[in-house]
This record gives sequence, C-alpha cells and structure tokens, in this order.
Amino acid sequence: MRKVWVAGGAAIGLGLSFVMLLVVGVYIVAGNLAGGIAAGGVGLAKGAVPAAYQTLVQKWGNLCPAINPALLAAQLYQESGFNPGARSPAKAQGIAQFIPGTWATHGVDGDGDGDRDVWDPDDAIPSAASYDCELAKYVKDVPGDVSANMLAAYNAGAYAVIRYGGVPPYRETRNYVKTITTLSKSFAAPVARVDPSRQAAGAIAYAQSKLGTPYLWGGTGTSAQNGRFDCSGLTQASYDSVGIKLPRVANDQYNAGPHPARSELLPGDLVFFSHDPNDSRAIHHVGIYVGGGYMIDAPRTGAVIRFDPIDGGDYFGATRVTEDGAKALPTRV
Repeated sequence: MRKVWVAGGAAIGLGLSFVMLLVVGVYIVAGNLAGGIAAGGVGLAKGAVPAAYQTLVQKWGNLCPAINPALLAAQLYQESGFNPGARSPAKAQGIAQFIPGTWATHGVDGDGDGDRDVWDPDDAIPSAASYDCELAKYVKDVPGDVSANMLAAYNAGAYAVIRYGGVPPYRETRNYVKTITTLSKSFAAPVARVDPSRQAAGAIAYAQSKLGTPYLWGGTGTSAQNGRFDCSGLTQASYDSVGIKLPRVANDQYNAGPHPARSELLPGDLVFFSHDPNDSRAIHHVGIYVGGGYMIDAPRTGAVIRFDPIDGGDYFGATRVTEDGAKALPTRV
C-alpha cells in the first residue's frame, strides 16, 4: 500500500497548479537538452528481457554486426513474447517461432548438449541469431542499412532484397522492418537523454481530470463501469486521449518506448513497479509521472485515483511513451 500525498479538495487544487508548472518547465528544458546529444552503443534495458534469457540474448545478440542484443530481443518479443512454448497456427514453434522446415536447416545446438531442440531457448535463441547473421551475409552487398536488409530478408527472402536493391516494396515487409527496428528501441538501454514525448502534457491532463475517481479492478473507464479504472486502464486511457494506443496490461505497456533513468524522468513518463527487479514480465503496477517524485495512479481496491510517491522497494523503471513505440507492440504476447 502506498501513502496518499493529497487527500482533500484544496490540496488537490494546489497539486494541479504545481504539476502544470512543473510539466511546462521541465518539458521545455528537457526538450532543449535532448536535441544535441548523440546516441551511443546498444545494451539491454533493465529487466526488458526475462532474467532466464538475458545472458543468452546479450551473448548471441553480438554474433555479427547486423544484429545487436536489443534487436534480437525485439524479434523474440514480437514472435512469442518470450514464451518458449509458443505455437502459431502456421506451425511455428518455440520462443523464436521457427517453422519445422526452417529449423531443420538452420537450427543449431546452442548449448552443446548434442541435440537441437526448437523448444529449448538455449538452442532456439542462438539459432535465431545465427539465422539472422546468415541472412545478413546473403544481402551484404545490397545498398542500404545492413540490419534493415537483413530483417527484410527474414520476412520476404534474400532474393527479394537482392532483386530490389534493398527493402522490397511489399507493405508487409516494410511494416515488419519498421516494427522490429522501432521495438528494438524499447529493449535498448539509452546512453543519452531520451527525447520528451509531444503528447505527455495531454496525457497528464487527462489523468488529472480523473483524480478522486474510485478504483475498479479491470476498469477501463467505460460508462458501464461508471468511469472507473485500474492502474493500467488509467494510463491506457490517458494516452488514448492524445491518440496513442497502449496495450491493456502494465507489463506490455513497459515496451511502448525507450526507458529513461530515474534521474532523467519527465512528466508524462510511465513508471512501473514489479515483484521481480530483473523482469518486466513481473510488473504489477503502473502510474503516470508528474514530477517531483510523484505520479498519478489508480492504486488499489478501496482507494481513489490520486497522487502517490514513486520511490519504493518495488520501483522497477520507466518508459517514455512514443507513438511509433506503441504501434510497434504486438497485439498478442
């Protein structure tokens, strides 16, 4: 349970004034700072990959220059949501969703135990990286970005990439390349300040308008629910009000953009709380940051939407929501 910061109507009014001043000031200053800082190397964001697979993704994500750990993580998340038992209607199998014919040709014995098991992440994750790098070799002489061409080859085949001299003009393929490239930013640890979101102030304004509304487990603010929300329902509705469609549950919302450090939080960032400090899939709560160490959240049954402090033992991290980042998320993970 979290301590309530604002309880009375007068205090809420003062809080709103404080928040709006903070939003304007911090947002403008951060925007000025962000423009001149170049990005650096690629690492994995905190907890974005489940702990059981983090070492594998970090190791095999550096297998060749066409991939990196964040890109490999984005592929695995897009394909299966890191579920080693995933099956698709097209008979794709395992955490990397290999179809049997592709696995027979490209599966590797990643853990050196003498077999190649599509259901074993110790084999499937190395196989995904190896297959990516093999495709990159096929298209290495094609003009353009090597990673984009590799992803296009994964989706449409290396011949199509070679034929068209780059990413082919297929809508599905271009969407696939954009989706994985964008999603990889959610799995990368930023090495510079993350650009502020244009929609942040509007999302905060929506959340503020719901202060004092009783919590409802499963609530998304519908009329049948008397406009009540749970934690992720509130953050989903707040960003929906500014045209960004977030997933329904908190641990999927974590992947809707890059992850600023605690010292770099800006109003509008989503802040997350997890039962496991190393695994975003264990996130159990989310709020929308308003500055000064506080968030607006729908905390629990029996409480109302309110201001709460973010610092606590279960604080996990934050996401700076972007429109492209939200669009890149798979509809089912």
